[in-house]
Amino acid sequence: MQLPMQIFTGGFQGMSMHIVSPDANAMLLHPVGLIRSAVQEPFLVAGRDGISMREGGDASRAHIRSTKEAISEIIIDENRIELLEGIEEYSHVTVLYWGHRVPEEGRAVNRVHPMGRKDIPQTGIFSTCSPARPNPVLSTVVRLHARRGNVLEVTGLDAVDESPLIDIKPYVPTHYPQTDVRIPAWMAGLIKEITERQG
Repeated sequence: MQLPMQIFTGGFQGMSMHIVSPDANAMLLHPVGLIRSAVQEPFLVAGRDGISMREGGDASRAHIRSTKEAISEIIIDENRIELLEGIEEYSHVTVLYWGHRVPEEGRAVNRVHPMGRKDIPQTGIFSTCSPARPNPVLSTVVRLHARRGNVLEVTGLDAVDESPLIDIKPYVPTHYPQTDVRIPAWMAGLIKEITERQG
């Protein structure tokens, strides 16, 4: 089976992502906006050998904490402003964006040490929140603070500056399981570690 080729063309207004299939069944994504954030470099670096933390454990944890508080802007294409009608009624939204800084070799990785931590056994990419994915469609639930025309002001967005916006969905807690949720011990350990250092 021959896999599709991914093409990304940049620029805010002319931005588009193409998934070109050899059998001509092409998939085309048109970004509907752009993310502006203080994050200039991804804190996890994806490469042929997996992922690693750009600045080490303490600096990466500080990065995670800072993105929770920093204001980011989501700028919607002015021609699609009607997409935002009613969004102000939600306290949180789910943002889907394209990991445009994930290199091709990072997209070929199948298994990683979560968060680049060698003390955690390798696991499949689909078992992690790693940005290194075959199709780097990334998502984050953010707090919505304000809307100014075609701009949303949010906190908690860990996207790199100029990430193409794919979609926004309202965060509705009842759409997600509240009980009987199971996660692996390594993930519970990472969550506990980050939470303890925040508190």
